[in-house]
Order: sequence, then C-alpha cells, then structure tokens
Amino acid sequence: MVSLAAAGQDCQQEQSAGRNAYQARQYEQGAQHFNRALQACGASAPLLLALGQAQLLAQHPADALATLDRVREKDDEYVPALKVKAKALYLLHRDPEAEDSLERAAARAPADAEIPYDLGRIYYQQSRHTEAAAQFRKATALDPLAYKAWDNLGLASEALGDVGEARRHYLKALSLVYKDHPTYDVVYANFAELLIKLGNAQRAFDLAAEAAQRNPGERRNVFLAGKALALLGRSDLSVKWFQQAIALDPDYPEPHYQLSQAYRKLGRSEDADGELQAFQAASARAPKERR
Repeated sequence: MVSLAAAGQDCQQEQSAGRNAYQARQYEQGAQHFNRALQACGASAPLLLALGQAQLLAQHPADALATLDRVREKDDEYVPALKVKAKALYLLHRDPEAEDSLERAAARAPADAEIPYDLGRIYYQQSRHTEAAAQFRKATALDPLAYKAWDNLGLASEALGDVGEARRHYLKALSLVYKDHPTYDVVYANFAELLIKLGNAQRAFDLAAEAAQRNPGERRNVFLAGKALALLGRSDLSVKWFQQAIALDPDYPEPHYQLSQAYRKLGRSEDADGELQAFQAASARAPKERR
C-alpha cells in the first residue's frame, strides 16, 4: 500500500508538473498530470477546475464538461467553472447552453469583465457583430485593462466596417500587452491581417513578426509574416515563412497557396504546381473548426 506521505508527495508533484505543463502550453501533458493528481489528492474544486481548463485547451471539450460538472454550486470555483463550461459547450455546438452558462455566471458575478468578454466571443463567432461589440464594450467598461476585450472589440468593429474604430481598439490593446503581457500574440496578428487588407504591408510584417516571436508555434503568425512579405514583392523572403507555417501544420491550406504563388514568381513552376496541389488537398481535408 502507498503511504500517506508518499501519496501526499505524489499529489504535490503531479499538481506542480501540471501547472508547469499548462504554463508551457503543453495542455495534453497538463491534463495527464492533473488527472494523476486527482487520483493522488482526491477530488477538489480547484483541481477539477485546473483539469477542466487543461482538457478544454487540449481540445477535449466533452471531457472538460464532464470534469467541470463535478464542481458544486457552493464551491468558490463554481463561477470560473461555469465560464470554462461555456467554452466547452460552445465547441460542442451547444450554443444556447453556453449562453445560459454565462448568464448564470453573470448573475453571481456581475462585475466580472471576463463574462461579457466570453459572451461577446460567442456572438462574434455567430456573426452577431453588433451584439458582440456591445459585450466587449461592457467588458472594457468593467475592466479598462481587459486587453483581450479591446482586441476583440477591434475585431467586431472591423467586421462592422468601421476600420478607424478597429485600428483604435487594436492600438489600445497593443499598448496594454506590449510590456505587461509579453506572451500575448493575438492582437499583433489581428492588426497585421487588417493592415494587409489595407495595403500597409511593412507595418503588417512588423506586427506579424512580433506575433511570431511571442508565439512561434502559432501557424497564423508565421503565415501572416510571409503574406506581408509577398505583398512587399519579397517572394524570395516569403518562402521560408510559408514553409515554416506548413511545417507547423501541413493541413493549413492558405500557406500552400501563397507558397505556390511565390514559387511561380520565382520561376519555380514545378514547385508551384506541387504546392497548388497540396493546397487543394488541404482545403478538402480542412475541418470547419470553432475557435
């Protein structure tokens, strides 16, 4: 039999390993460690919440939902669990339940800026951009330092056709994350994508390159840097960025297409044809993901 001392040591070690893996964005490993911690420590609301969060980010929303359903209403972690449950429900295409989960969370924690932010994200993904913008504004009113809400308010404003407002909100988010959130990359990519559409390729490249430096494992960051270089007429330099995006995810269609165009401009017709075929195959395989 395992001694109580040994079990306690295992409990602490697995929790520590889980937190470290989670911070390193190794969510699958984090979930495994938190699962073992549950066995060693016994169920507790904080540990269930940690496991549910890791399972969600490891793209196991059904497992996350089952875990979070074990958090009781009287636990301090109940509102955070409701917020993570809403994300899992959304990914499972159970939108009304996701919205209900957030509304229940809001009733218990009306000053929590993350709740309208999460609701705004659901509305945005449903193309309910006016409602999404209203929720993001509510989140920034509750917490002026809510950089993700400012970033997403930029996205919603862009979707509504107000480019000036979008730029203003992206710049606000950038000012908040520049020093204080050095690993947050999304606003750099969002703003870069807008600037590519507007033809400001040099500034777009600078932003995408910063996004890639902050999170080199994110395929979109690398792809956008390559796309900006291609717009600048630097097909030769864009090639390595598109190749890196493909290395990160061979099933990501757009880099294959852009790489085929770059090869064609460089006179590499055979390589261009190969990448065009890869683009067509990746497009056929591409799942319709919810993000």
